[in-house]
Amino acid sequence: QVQVVESGGGLVQPGGSLRLSCAVSGTFFSINAMGWYRQAPGKQRELVAEISNGGRTNYADSVKGRFTVSSDNAKNTDYLQMSSLKPEDTAVYYCNVRAVTSDYPRREYDYWGQGTQVTVSS
Repeated sequence: QVQVVESGGGLVQPGGSLRLSCAVSGTFFSINAMGWYRQAPGKQRELVAEISNGGRTNYADSVKGRFTVSSDNAKNTDYLQMSSLKPEDTAVYYCNVRAVTSDYPRREYDYWGQGTQVTVSS
């Protein structure tokens, strides 16, 4: 089994910063990529940022220049550093992990955390 746990959410004022963490545990061969998604009430879930095990990153246009995704492979953890936060960033943020099974045949699966709430408000 693979477990994914997000943490670091909370209430922050506009212009402030937060860092989200995504910790992965369980049995797997490797993590190919990790991503962050968010969903606000009444809105479609959207990709915020992702990073591959090769370090390639991708960001939503709405967060470019403000958010940074990074990973610590030794700790099986990735981070989403959020700065210059805006009220429209308010959402539940979910970590997505693309991991490869340790047994054969090796297959890639997506695993999701339960989400962490980020609220940007004065």
